[in-house]
Amino acid sequence: MASALQPIIDPAVPSDWHALAPRWQAGQPTVQKGLPHDQLAPAWQILLLGDGSPTRHLQLLTRDRTEVDVIDMTPVGMDLDGAPDIIRVVPGPRLRRQVWLRTASGQRLAYAASWWEASHVDEYLQNKSLPIWASLARLRTELYRDIQGLYYGDSPALEEAFGQAGPFWGRHYLFWHRGKPLTLIYEVFSPYLTRYLGPMQSGPNPGL
Repeated sequence: MASALQPIIDPAVPSDWHALAPRWQAGQPTVQKGLPHDQLAPAWQILLLGDGSPTRHLQLLTRDRTEVDVIDMTPVGMDLDGAPDIIRVVPGPRLRRQVWLRTASGQRLAYAASWWEASHVDEYLQNKSLPIWASLARLRTELYRDIQGLYYGDSPALEEAFGQAGPFWGRHYLFWHRGKPLTLIYEVFSPYLTRYLGPMQSGPNPGL
């Protein structure tokens, strides 16, 4: 097993992570309240604002196994790495992990970047090719998914990777374990999911 301190980098992927350039964003009060349906349709709100496992949701939607392509595992030390400011609560030095979530047949459904305390990442991600949900479920780890922010924005890199035109919906959240922050995760979902969830907005005007 590779050490958490050894970079695993796909040379075809830039070393920086793929943050959205937001057209609109919101914090916890909006996350807790939810959005008008003409801004974000109910099925998409369940995916983005619910506290369940996105990996599990994707498997249920596609009826296909959700697999992970790890494209980056890089030590970032105490650097904030351009991540949401809440990264400060994740103890350092930190390790950044980037993955594609895809079907077994190869369709990319989501992108995720996550930041972990480097000294503990091997403990929680014993098999780094598994989705985080699957890894932690195997360990029977009790977690609380604390959704902190929501984004609607653009990324040329993700347009190319998904083979789908933006803009995209994304979010960031903390995993808490035993009352302490375990990891920060930033996720962006592909518009390909509209074939399962329907349109992203219920009305003609997204209101963004």
